[in-house]
This record gives sequence, C-alpha cells and structure tokens, in this order.
Amino acid sequence: MTQPPTRDETRGPLASLLFAILRAVLTVVIVFDEIARPLYRPLIDWVASLRIVARAEAMIARQSRLSILALLAVPFAIAEPLKLLGLWMMADGRFRSGLVVFAFAHLVSFLLVERIYHAGREKLLTYGWLNWLMTLLDRLRRRALDWVCSSAAYAFALRARDAARSWWRGLRA
Repeated sequence: MTQPPTRDETRGPLASLLFAILRAVLTVVIVFDEIARPLYRPLIDWVASLRIVARAEAMIARQSRLSILALLAVPFAIAEPLKLLGLWMMADGRFRSGLVVFAFAHLVSFLLVERIYHAGREKLLTYGWLNWLMTLLDRLRRRALDWVCSSAAYAFALRARDAARSWWRGLRA
C-alpha cells in the first residue's frame, strides 16, 4: 500500500525553496534572540520592577483582547522588521549600523512588546490563530535551539566560554 505524500512532496520546488529560506531566516532570528536575551535581562527585570510599568501592565490587562492586540501590534510591527533589517545590513557589510539597528529592535521588543504581551497574554491567547502561532513559534524556537546546541560549533563556543571564564578567574585571583 502506498503512503500519502508528505507536505514537502506536495509543494513545488519554488515553494520548497521559499520555505527553506523562511526556516533559515527564522532560525537566525531565534538564535540571535536567544543570544541577546541574557544581555538585556537585567534591564528587562529593572523595567518590570518599576511601579509605573506595573500600573501600565495592570491597565493593559483590563483592556479587551482586541485593544491589547492593537497595543501589541504597533511596537511589534516596528521591532520585528527592524530585526530583519539589522541582520540584512550586517550581511550586506554594514556590520556596525546593522548591529545598532538590531540591538535597538531587540530593546523595543523586550521593553515594549514583551511587557504588553505579558500583561495581556491570557486574553490574547483566546484568539485561536494567535494561540496556534505562539505554539508554532515556540516549537520552532525549541527546534532551532536544539539544532544549535547539538552542533560542533556550539560545543566549541561552550569550551571557549569556559576557557575565557577560567582565564578571567585566574587574572582576578
């Protein structure tokens, strides 16, 4: 008995190529996001601890899910394309400018988008399509991280990090 064709077999070559490119771009963005997150974490924690932010989050949480979605859409629509622009600029040889754009986009994303999403998450996930999308993005993020963590380059980076920490401790001692 023959098996039904897989999704990849039913796509044409152009669609397969576009999906491969999309996967590659998403992987790069996710990996950069994971690298940048610990660098911004102290700032995010500090901002989240501010009384004015707590009040704003409480106000956002009281809004309707459509209002929360609109509040989330504006900074998201600015930050996410800027991340891709920053990556493109770096790849195009404008590394410093691209890095500044990329860092700014992450800062906007971490400080605005994450706080708004955090405040309205419960209501936002009642949208079936958004719940599906967030689940898909989380699965893609985990796959990309698993792929990176299983690579020889990642193992080398960990060894280099550990050697640098050892060297630094030796200097301080």
